[in-house]
Amino acid sequence: MAKQKHFTEFTRFLRLEAEAIAATAGRIARAEVERAVELLASCEGKVVVAGVGKSGNVAQKIAATLTSTGTLAVYLHPSDALHGGLGIVTPADIVILISNSGETDEILAMLPFLKHRRSAIIAVVGNLRSTLAARADVVLDASVDKEACPLNLAPTTSTTVALAIGDALALTLMDCKKLTPEDFALNHPAGRLGKRLMLRVGDVMHGGAQNPTIASDAPLLEVVQAITRGGLGAVNVLAEGGRLAGIITDGDLRRTLERSRLADLETLTGREVMTPNPVTTSPDTLAYAALQLMEDRPSQISVLPVIDEAGACVGLLRLHDIVRSGI
Repeated sequence: MAKQKHFTEFTRFLRLEAEAIAATAGRIARAEVERAVELLASCEGKVVVAGVGKSGNVAQKIAATLTSTGTLAVYLHPSDALHGGLGIVTPADIVILISNSGETDEILAMLPFLKHRRSAIIAVVGNLRSTLAARADVVLDASVDKEACPLNLAPTTSTTVALAIGDALALTLMDCKKLTPEDFALNHPAGRLGKRLMLRVGDVMHGGAQNPTIASDAPLLEVVQAITRGGLGAVNVLAEGGRLAGIITDGDLRRTLERSRLADLETLTGREVMTPNPVTTSPDTLAYAALQLMEDRPSQISVLPVIDEAGACVGLLRLHDIVRSGI
């Protein structure tokens, strides 16, 4: 019974916060939202987000979300602001101030100096009759009926609503600015999306001295030695001028040995063992596209020769290299 009660309370708190966000969407003034988006979309400087305590935690997250979705933003702690931090605020900046009460001392102390800098102020506030609401250029209503906290004390529902408003602003701006997946990836190079949209074959292939190659007339023993020395399970076979003639993989070697007589092994060369005209890729190809090239076929392949625009063989790409990159 105790475990069931825990689950019931847990889901009740989730619903309370979800209902508060839904209520905000139905209550928030359209004109204020439009004005906030217009100010932020036309901002020629940066967005400065400030809050104290839990509102400060929300402000930091909003600043991070704005920056990652194409709107330059920074978090400014109000206490630091009053001791020199205000130097980062310029007339070209937009300031978002977050306060549930609208009477936070440190926030109110900033207002005269922000007004002096002529920075537009957007207030995300839970009290529309507060000092902050009265002195802001735009007021976004983040009021809630009560906190999800059983004691109605810990900032819970109010911070969730403020955070949701910040997310909605960031995503609306993202839509206004027509941010593409490629734009988003530029700000997220370590993420999977960033890697899929930015990482090129040339970034993960084995090139230069690490590119295992051999001449097409090399005897079988030299082919085996080249594959062993390279440690990549394959070797590129070169024609005159460094152009690609074919590729020899471990599988090619096994199949050659299975179909050849022992007496013929001494005369075999790379030309008889290789797979001619193999599937290739280029250094500028997206690594994710190369991965699809390897996998989206009836018979999957695990290595790709890499050739440049002139047809010269410049590297070898393994499926393992792509997977290891985190794509």
